[in-house]
Amino acid sequence: MGHLQGTKASLVPLIDRLNRYPVGLVDSDKLRSILALLFTEQEAFVASRFPLHEATEEELVGLTGLAATELRGVLEAMANKGLVMDLPYGGTTYYLLIPGLIGFMEFTFMRRKPILTEPVPLAELATLMTEYVRENGRAGQGAEFFGSPTQLTRALAYAEHVPVTSTVTAYEDARRIIEEASYCATTLCYCRHKKEHMGKACRKGAPLDGLCMVFGQGARFLVRRGFAQEADKAAMLAGLEQARALGLTHVTDNVREKPSFICNCCRCCCELMTGVQDGFVDGIAKTRYIAEVDAALCNYCGDCLKTCNVKCIGLADGARARPKDERYAAVDVAVCLGCGACIDACERDALRLVPRANAKLPPRTRSHMFVRILWEKKRLGPFLMDRARQQWRRVVGAIR
Repeated sequence: MGHLQGTKASLVPLIDRLNRYPVGLVDSDKLRSILALLFTEQEAFVASRFPLHEATEEELVGLTGLAATELRGVLEAMANKGLVMDLPYGGTTYYLLIPGLIGFMEFTFMRRKPILTEPVPLAELATLMTEYVRENGRAGQGAEFFGSPTQLTRALAYAEHVPVTSTVTAYEDARRIIEEASYCATTLCYCRHKKEHMGKACRKGAPLDGLCMVFGQGARFLVRRGFAQEADKAAMLAGLEQARALGLTHVTDNVREKPSFICNCCRCCCELMTGVQDGFVDGIAKTRYIAEVDAALCNYCGDCLKTCNVKCIGLADGARARPKDERYAAVDVAVCLGCGACIDACERDALRLVPRANAKLPPRTRSHMFVRILWEKKRLGPFLMDRARQQWRRVVGAIR
């Protein structure tokens, strides 16, 4: 079958299925254009029939009505495109439909040459995706991604700047996340790769390669399908130091156990940072710290303003009336992620991290995080019903 033309009949079942995830995709003409470039008609049909949990080939045959040999070819093509994750376990392969964000949209630009349904300039696709995630403000995809009280991602503080009176736990320390990972890989930065095709480069000089880090089972899938390259921990730790030298913000899953990635984000390219800049100030879970300015040491040179990746530092209230040599900066504590990137930029040691009041504990696992978000968005009922149906099918199948 050919590629989709963006018609309502072709795309609504696919969009409806994707919108049963904790983070769905808000329908729009731009979204339909993107999906038409990523899914063939048959792939869209198969995707629309996926349960919310992993499924075997046999289960998907029953759900789609396709012959096993035909379905196998479709699933293989979808896995190669990053639309479906194949998970070999105990002699059986399980398949999981990958969400749109964080998911197949990012995976598409983790390759130099994405696999599309028709040849189009990558600048066109990059522009479509960039415009889509920012269109319609708080009624658009930004609200769907950033608007839940339980965030999908969280910032990490530079461990060297954490107050000596604080204890840094393993899930708060980027180095320990890498050291404790079962498998490590790096991939192209989706955000900077998109910007490259739009004719823009990172103003901090961050590279496309080496700074987007993935771990565990997801990393194995990405390497197996050509989206990432296996890396040893020494190389990953060196990348972390490079990210710090560039003033990037470390971001990971909003979970305590087995985070699956670390992104090293800049203020100009990275959609997580621009989401906060666009007003979703709680869109990324903050660290247990905030940056604080020592007014007596600060001369308002502006270096920290240029470094802050969420643009939360500015001239202090009332300081504008002072002589220029007496002005000083202040941090918007409602926006500050507490990452510590600004501290390295200050030559006068006028910045430090201090404990944040009422800091939140991240969910324990991704399952806990997803259930919280589904509950907050009133989507938990369908999720639980889907799980119960799947378990019932497996019980009946075992009896037969």
